[in-house]
Amino acid sequence: MRDMKILCGTGAGSGQEIDLQPSKAICVGRNYSAHAAELGHDLPSEPLLFMKPTSAIIGPGEAIARPSGYERVDHEGELVIVIGKRASNISAEEASDYILGYTCANDVTVRDLQQKGPWLRAKGMDTFLPIGPRIVTDLDPSDLGIEVRVNGESRQSGRTSQFIFAIAEVLAFISKDITLEPHDLVLTGTPAGVGNLNPGDSVEVEIEGIGVLSNPVVGR
Repeated sequence: MRDMKILCGTGAGSGQEIDLQPSKAICVGRNYSAHAAELGHDLPSEPLLFMKPTSAIIGPGEAIARPSGYERVDHEGELVIVIGKRASNISAEEASDYILGYTCANDVTVRDLQQKGPWLRAKGMDTFLPIGPRIVTDLDPSDLGIEVRVNGESRQSGRTSQFIFAIAEVLAFISKDITLEPHDLVLTGTPAGVGNLNPGDSVEVEIEGIGVLSNPVVGR
């Protein structure tokens, strides 16, 4: 388990620093129709889930280590739900009661490996889960703008109102079979525009009301 200190409070920047200790990071794949289309996938009939190990977590300003020998190591900017209390078999109607707040993430992915089969190695390498810069507790997540920039150039742009599966539906679906513990992370999917990162790049994930998660890219 990777723990990190992160400011938790309102969008105005106030709050206290907490020791974030997630037991797991559960991710929703293909939750934007345009992203599914750009990769040539059909739309899922229910949330498509996978996990990233917490050993992949890094914070703002820490380096993403890009492995060599692959054509594409992609950025995927996402809104993250941070769980506030233990959630087991909850309904969509009560899902908001179990949320501590929201932050940004970059679901870094070796696209070459992902296309070959199981996603764990493609998405779970060390440094492949940058999160931050803070957890915002008073945010309405229903229609937030998401943008990803590489070296200042806009690559991805979308809104959370474009989700195929809404946040409450996702949490109810996960918790039916998998108990969510305090500080667990739920990544909600990425908009269209994913693309390759190279050593020397700087990648930014900006979400309205939260701020900018910025990480350099180095070779590994």
